Amino acid sequence: MDLATVGGIALAMLLIWIPIIISGQLAAFIDVGSMMITIGGSIAATVATFALKDTLGAVKVARKAIFADAFDLPQKIDTLIDLGEKARREGILALERELKGIDDDFMKKAIQLAVDGNEVEVIETVMGTEIDYMENRHKIGIAYFEQLGYFAPAFGMIGTLVGLVQMLQALDDPANIGVGMAIALITTFYGSVMANVVFLPIAGKLKLRSNEEILVKNLVVVGILSIQSGDNPRVLRDKLETFVPPEVRKGSNA
Repeated sequence: MDLATVGGIALAMLLIWIPIIISGQLAAFIDVGSMMITIGGSIAATVATFALKDTLGAVKVARKAIFADAFDLPQKIDTLIDLGEKARREGILALERELKGIDDDFMKKAIQLAVDGNEVEVIETVMGTEIDYMENRHKIGIAYFEQLGYFAPAFGMIGTLVGLVQMLQALDDPANIGVGMAIALITTFYGSVMANVVFLPIAGKLKLRSNEEILVKNLVVVGILSIQSGDNPRVLRDKLETFVPPEVRKGSNA
């Protein structure tokens, strides 16, 4: 679980709602009609914007932002170094026996292409195309939550207009003015909270996850191509550690 995402959203919600609870006005901020207009309307408009499959996959995409494990680049580098040392000792064909022990499907595919004797250009094209299509899929998921973040304040304003109309119609009955005013203000509140505390932070985390995954896959491609070309493991490590911050590099003499 990504504690930064969960903790950040939870903390933001607490900082918003605790003062409301302390003030004793919690009931004034709970309005089902306002929720229907803002949250329901935002979701409905986003569903209309995207393909049905994108909507069905939205929950899965959100889970990736919250529950996906961080990528362990040093561990990935160590794995590639081990493969490189084995290839230097026993030849590139020896890596085929290692495939069962690798749980990274992308790395498996790159290794298989290398073992099959494909040219560098072929491996770069095949794996590069896979990275490109993965990035495009990620962009759709990111855009989905960005769109939710765009629609939420807009539907908050729609709710405000609905509330104002109700309030104006009740000017001759002061007892009902408060109902319209509540909807007018609370829908804007709900829209701002959902956009800035939930939807846009999730979109931002998905962007970060996407960039991290692209980095990892590019590292794998560089590593496999280096192994295929017969680079010394020290040279291989130097190439791969350009992908990580200096403070976590082990160096070519490790």
